[in-house]
Formats: sequence, structure tokens, C-alpha cells
Amino acid sequence: MAESGRQPPPEPLEDACPTTHNFMIPKKEINTVPDMGKWKRSQVQVGSVAYADYIGFILTLNEGVKGKKLTCEYKVSEPINKLVALLNTLDRWIDETPPMDQPSRFGNKAFRTWYAKLDQEAENLVATVIPSHLAAAVPEVALYLKESVGNSTRIDYGTGHEAAFAAFLCCLCKIGVLRVDDQIAIVFKVFNRYLEVMRKLQKTYRMEPAGSQGVWGLDDFQFLPFIWGSSQLIEHPYLEPRHFVDEKAVNENHKDYMFLECILFITEMKTGPFAEHSNQLWNISAVPSWSKVNQGLIRMYKAECLEKFPVIQHFKFGSLLPIQPVTSGR
Repeated sequence: MAESGRQPPPEPLEDACPTTHNFMIPKKEINTVPDMGKWKRSQVQVGSVAYADYIGFILTLNEGVKGKKLTCEYKVSEPINKLVALLNTLDRWIDETPPMDQPSRFGNKAFRTWYAKLDQEAENLVATVIPSHLAAAVPEVALYLKESVGNSTRIDYGTGHEAAFAAFLCCLCKIGVLRVDDQIAIVFKVFNRYLEVMRKLQKTYRMEPAGSQGVWGLDDFQFLPFIWGSSQLIEHPYLEPRHFVDEKAVNENHKDYMFLECILFITEMKTGPFAEHSNQLWNISAVPSWSKVNQGLIRMYKAECLEKFPVIQHFKFGSLLPIQPVTSGR
């Protein structure tokens, strides 16, 4: 698989499912470390359909937002607006579910009340986005939405949950609800709104990072906005990677670029020198160009998220993102 992200776009975008398709509730398939072989690509480029379609989807969007500001003009379709409305509902539920008074600082138990509401309403919410002739897809797609907001037992959130939201969007593309010309809006309108809601969840309920690598990880909670955000900045006339550790540059440009919005959130949430609390990002600021940052982050995402058992053991596989291997005839 080309590390640069210049491979041909995958099948998902615009690959509308036939009405005879057998949908299924996605389930856990990776239970032991050796099971990772079913998911990862091998030396001969044969891995699971889910892996190929998921990474292809991420790279297609990466290419789609290259050099574009969040504030640029782009097409906003009806399904995109419906997805934003769905996320607005999740946001409103946070306001309706204030944190509880409890002795422990982290993991506010009110999150479980908020999550129980989503668990109960997820299919109804997803049914507002998926047209009635594809109603059979709703339970399968809704599971990825439920998986995308954090774990209600541990009250934590991490890159595996973020991957579930990307899988949710990928599935909507595979059934034809989202189209090729929705690419920019998928990232700038929907995913960006998702990030806002997740940040509010993290702050309101003091969620723990899931599987955090501490100062050696890229970020406690997210990864994809750094990939897509660095693509946005490729060939920027004056902002270079070294500028994202400059408070003035971040304050002046964060509304246009996801990467800088992520940096702003980190500096709001953490105290002390940036080089100490976010060492990995500090190192990235020394990379000479955004295209090199982008390529490096894609490699890192594969190695640290998609190919790590602690993250992928929680991923669920259904009919749209199946675990079956890619065959040469595909």
C-alpha cells in the first residue's frame, strides 16, 4: 500500500448497496493477537476487506481536503445536514445530562446516563439519515455510531472510538447515502462537528484517554484530525510545521485548520511546556514540510492504531466492513 496516499480511491464512495444485500450486526472478530493476521495486510498485499476499505476511505478524504481551509466553499448535501443534526442532538443531550457530584476527579458517572440514551436511540437517529429503501442497513450502521463515543464502563475514549466514527461514515458511503462529492463536507462539516462533541464529552465527564501512551503518544484522544489537518496545510504560503508550536500562529489560524484546532485544545487542557506534555508533536514540528508530516502521520496511524491489538481488538466487523480477506479478483 502506497504510503503517500496517492493510491486510487477505494470502492466505498458511491458503491451503493443493492437492495438484496444481507446486512448484519457487526461483531468482534479479533480476540487474540494472532487474529490480527486476518485484519492486517500481509507482504503480498492481501488483508481484510475492512482494512483495505477503511484505509482507502481515510486516504481518499486526505486527498480531498488537501490545501483547503475549513472555511472554504464546498457542497453540503441533505445527508450531510442530517448528520450534523444528529451530532447536534448528541451535543444537546450533554447539556441535559450534567456531571454528577462524585469524589473521583476522572470518569464522571453521568456519562453512563448520557450513553444509555444513545444506546437506546442510536437506530432512530441513524434512521433519520438513511433513506427508507435502505432501512435494513440501519442496525448495522448504528452500531458504529454507538462505538464511536467512548466506553461507558471505563468512561474512556481513544483512537479506536474515533476509528468507529470513521467506519460509520465509510459505511454510509458504501450504501450510497454519502457520495463522492460529499468528501470535503464529510471532513469539514461532519467530522469536525463530531470532534466538537467529543471534546465536550471529554471535558464535561472528565473521560480517561483509552490506551494512552502518555507523553509519547501523538494525542490523548484523537489522530485523524492531525492527518487530515496536515493535508489541509500542504503547500501553505507561510504556515510551516514549526509554526504550530507558536501560540500566535495557532490563535490566528485555528478556525481554518483542523491541525491547529487540535493544538489549541491540547494547550487548553494541559499545563507546562509543550515539549514536555506533547513530546511527539513537538518532534513533528521540526519536520520540514507538511507533505512529509502528512506521510509520516499516515505511517504512524497504521503502525500505532490500525496495527495494534489493544486498539483493533474492539473493532466490529459486519457485511459492509467484513473481516474476509481481499482476493485478487476483487
